[in-house]
Amino acid sequence: MADVKLTKNELRDQQMQLVQLEKYLPTLQLKKAMLQSVIQETRIEIHRLEDLMGKKQDAVNMFSSLLAIKTTIDPMQAIQLKTVFKRYENIAGVEIPYFEGIEFEAFTYSLFETSPWIDAAVLGLRSLVELREQIKITTEQKQALERELREVSIRVNLFEKILIPRAIENIRIIKVFLGDQQLAAVSRAKVAKTKIEANKKAFLLTLSKKEFKHA
Repeated sequence: MADVKLTKNELRDQQMQLVQLEKYLPTLQLKKAMLQSVIQETRIEIHRLEDLMGKKQDAVNMFSSLLAIKTTIDPMQAIQLKTVFKRYENIAGVEIPYFEGIEFEAFTYSLFETSPWIDAAVLGLRSLVELREQIKITTEQKQALERELREVSIRVNLFEKILIPRAIENIRIIKVFLGDQQLAAVSRAKVAKTKIEANKKAFLLTLSKKEFKHA
């Protein structure tokens, strides 16, 4: 433990610091709980999206053999990603990305010159890409929240296990020292008073003896 000044001013400073620490700790604890809750929601959402993607992947796999067939167009060209749209929201002091949508590169083909399954294949492939981007951005959310949670957890532990106990112990040490100093001062005062009283009595006794001799 670092040296602490054993003075009344230091006692006041330590007491004020303790008040501030105990006042701010609940805010940190609330933020920690909020982050944990949002992270759990994010994990559930990622799991939901991954399940949905698995189901859509199974549906698209039905076209896998057809996709290998040479046609006048390549369905894979239909999933060339152009833009991913997302917005940001402040959650517990953290800027979190949210998926808004995607835009694909221009892709056109003749409905009359292509096989009828092309439409379904394109829609299936695009839905997979969209889910992939949703999962990616939701994962970014979770990672940003987890980073903030780690920082907040460190601060909560610092307050709970180090700063507050240290301030309490410093206050105890200073109070014990000042109390001892006060008791010592009282004891010295009593000793001084006793000496004064003894000297006074001795003086009066001496004075009385002198008066008796002259009588």
